[in-house]
Amino acid sequence: MLFLTKNKSFCFALALLLLCFSLTLYNLARFAFHSELYSYILLIPFVSIQLAWGKRDKLIDHAEPSRAFSIAAALTGTALLAIYWLILHPACWGASADRLAVAIGAFLAFLFAACFWFLGKENVRTLAFPLGFLAFMIPFPRCVEDGVVYFLQHGSAVAAALFFKLSGMSIAQDDTSFQLPGFSLQVAPECSGIHSSLVLVITSVVGGYYFLRTPWKRAVFSLAVIPLALLRNGFRVFLIGMLCVHISPEMIDSPIHHRGGPIFFALSLIPLFILLYYLYKSDQPKGLGNFTEGNKGNEGGNGESTNEKLK
Repeated sequence: MLFLTKNKSFCFALALLLLCFSLTLYNLARFAFHSELYSYILLIPFVSIQLAWGKRDKLIDHAEPSRAFSIAAALTGTALLAIYWLILHPACWGASADRLAVAIGAFLAFLFAACFWFLGKENVRTLAFPLGFLAFMIPFPRCVEDGVVYFLQHGSAVAAALFFKLSGMSIAQDDTSFQLPGFSLQVAPECSGIHSSLVLVITSVVGGYYFLRTPWKRAVFSLAVIPLALLRNGFRVFLIGMLCVHISPEMIDSPIHHRGGPIFFALSLIPLFILLYYLYKSDQPKGLGNFTEGNKGNEGGNGESTNEKLK
C-alpha cells in the first residue's frame, strides 16, 4: 500500500483504465456468473491481487520505466480495440465469448502498458506472474473452445476404451461411441470435462508457483494436468459404463453421471498432489546437510586445535 501511495500516477492511470473498461468488465462479470464453464473468472482478479501482495516487499520505489514495452503494449491494445469495434461489435457477427476475449485482451494490454510506464521494468519483472495470471480472465474464443472440447472429448474416449480393455470387457468402439454388452454409451461434448480441466490447470499453475522454484518443473507440473484430465474423465465414463452393464442401464441417469463431477475432480487432486510433493522434494537445495555436518566438523577441529594450544 505504501508503494502505491508513492505511485499516484499509476493509481490514477489504473483508475482511468478501470473507468474506461467498466462496462466491459461488468459484462465479463455477468457472463462469468451465468456461465458454468467460466465461473472461475470471477476469482482470477482477487487471486492475482493476493499474489501481487506477496511481492510488495520486493518492489522498488524508483524503477526505470520501459517506454518501448509500454508503447508496444498500448499499440497491441489499440489494435485489439480496432478489431472489436470493426469486426466483433455487437451489431456484427461474433459470439459473446469472442467479443469479450478481444475486449479483455485489450484491457490487459493497456494495463501492461501502464505498468511498464509508471511502475518500471524491474517492478513489472517482479510482478510478472501476478500480471500474467490475469490472462485467465480472457474467455476462450468460440473456435478455441470448440477445439479444446473436441480434444478432451476424443481423448477421454481413448482413455475410457483403455480402461474397458484392461477390465476385460468386450466392447465395440466407433469414434466416441461404445457398444457395451446390452448397452450403448457415447462420450458427448458435454462430457468432455472442460470446466474441471481448466480449474485443474489454474490450480496447478498456482501450486507450481508457490511450491516449485525450477521453471521446467513448474511446466511439467502444469502439463501433467492434461493426461490427468483425460484419465480422470475416461475413468468416469468407464465407471458409468460398468454400472450400466452390471447394475442397470438406468445408471446413466444416476447422480454419479449428472452430479459426480466434483467427486472425480477431488480424486484427480490426489495424484496431482503426489506429483507436486515429488517435484517439491527434488527441487530443494542439496548439500545443506553436508554443509551443516561440515560446520560441526570445523567446530570440532577448531576445538581440538584450541585444546592443543592450551596444552
